[in-house]
Amino acid sequence: MTTSTPKNGIDRRKFVAELLKQFPEALVVSGLGSPSYDVFAAGDRASNFYLWGAMGGSTSLALGLAVAQPEKTVIAITGDGEQLMGIGSLATAAAQRLNNLSVVILDNGHFGETGMQQSHTSLGTNLSQVAKAVGVPKTLEISNVEELDSLVGEIRKADGMTVAQVYISTEEPQRALPSRDGVYVKNRFREHLGLAPF
Repeated sequence: MTTSTPKNGIDRRKFVAELLKQFPEALVVSGLGSPSYDVFAAGDRASNFYLWGAMGGSTSLALGLAVAQPEKTVIAITGDGEQLMGIGSLATAAAQRLNNLSVVILDNGHFGETGMQQSHTSLGTNLSQVAKAVGVPKTLEISNVEELDSLVGEIRKADGMTVAQVYISTEEPQRALPSRDGVYVKNRFREHLGLAPF
């Protein structure tokens, strides 16, 4: 049985910033809470879709985008708690056999938005192995920042869906809050894609 992610895990804020620096044209969906703070802190852009208040939905939304925008790189950045809540979305995404979808799970072994209770990943659940079991062709477990290059390489290959479980520190950096106006975020994103607002 695994234990909680130690405080000396990967600095999530720096990891996300370095990852997104490599994919300036990607469509990025961030899960509620910490992933959205990290994506926003890395640089706000119209191609970011901050998913407020829809816990468990980031992988499903990213899947829909990847189907609708097959020429675009789509990256979902979520947490372990959110991915556990939407665990079936990994199987649904894998079944689509997409080449342009990647899911990055920032795993601190806790539900960070509700009081740092232990999540299932602190209690033995390995989300990378779950992803592999449901048919995701490329899965990674990342425990040090030097392994970022492997993730970047897999995303760039664009020859199959990638899921990366990134073991991050339990330390909480200062919050960086993107807009919580869902209509604004949606319409800005649609405009970026050349679609009319609604």
